[in-house]
Amino acid sequence: MRTGSGDNTYEWIDNWARVPESESSRLGWAHPGMVVTEAGEIITCHSGDHTVLFFDGEGKLVKSWDGDFADAHGITLVKDGPAEQLWIADNGSKRHHSHGYDYPPGADQASGRVFKTTLDGDVVMRLPKPDHPAYSTSRYAPTTVAVNEERFGGNGDIWVGDGYGASLVHRFSAAGDHIGTISGEEGAGAFNCPHGIFIDRRKPDAELYVADRANARVQVYDLEGKFKRSFGTDYLTTPSAFATHGDQMVIAELRARLAVVDADDRLVCYLGDNLPVFEVDGWPNNRNDRGEIIPTALLEEGKFNSPHGMAVDGEGNIYVAEWLIGGRITKLAKL
Repeated sequence: MRTGSGDNTYEWIDNWARVPESESSRLGWAHPGMVVTEAGEIITCHSGDHTVLFFDGEGKLVKSWDGDFADAHGITLVKDGPAEQLWIADNGSKRHHSHGYDYPPGADQASGRVFKTTLDGDVVMRLPKPDHPAYSTSRYAPTTVAVNEERFGGNGDIWVGDGYGASLVHRFSAAGDHIGTISGEEGAGAFNCPHGIFIDRRKPDAELYVADRANARVQVYDLEGKFKRSFGTDYLTTPSAFATHGDQMVIAELRARLAVVDADDRLVCYLGDNLPVFEVDGWPNNRNDRGEIIPTALLEEGKFNSPHGMAVDGEGNIYVAEWLIGGRITKLAKL
């Protein structure tokens, strides 16, 4: 099946990732990030286990390791010298089938963590919880990381989006010191779930994109934290993650589609658009006659349900991990 049109036409490869069958893979509520290595391996997180998964371009599982985290909600690939490494944003809690797909007791108090690992899972750096007054009343639940990498001429700053906690974006130095915070009030208004952040290098001056999800917009800053503009309220509903290829950006929308935009933030097209599914009781899953959350029966080839993690490889192929019981990882192969 094909999706898109013109220069943005893709072959839809359904259930592309061959995740080993298990009770946890079937019952886990997937909520992962996703990246692609220079060698073309696609990295994401298991739907039910604390396991980082590596797939080749054909969807074959080639490597995995278990980590000390609740969920690898945000995964960012960086390169320090010759070595690729991963930043992981663990929001600190995960819905579980043994609790009726609610959060376990105490999860609303658990702080998340941000840490860097080798591709083999060895932790090489941890960031502290930001010293900010918001955390006297809110938990810290980071969802995303972006790094102003030195290999691209940056200063090594590490930006962290606290999407599920205080709705702030924090700036750390390369050494891991907390040096500043932006809240959205500098620009279009206070963030409400800054779910994904991304350093965009399509223009001469790199910019920080913030997926201000619950406000249905993207806010854009320079890399000193100065507000520049916002966009998307006329064509986005739930921006959640970003990836770029060439002069285009792909924005994952949790409400059932991808949006492709040009370098001037103008909508080019949607991919896999399926907005009506959001209205289904229990979305992104279903609900039975007893009111219990159960796996969705509405997954369709060519239509998204709940895009969450996303990555684009060097050939322009798009990989999408969805937020739902059992998970679904789709490849859109560039044509």
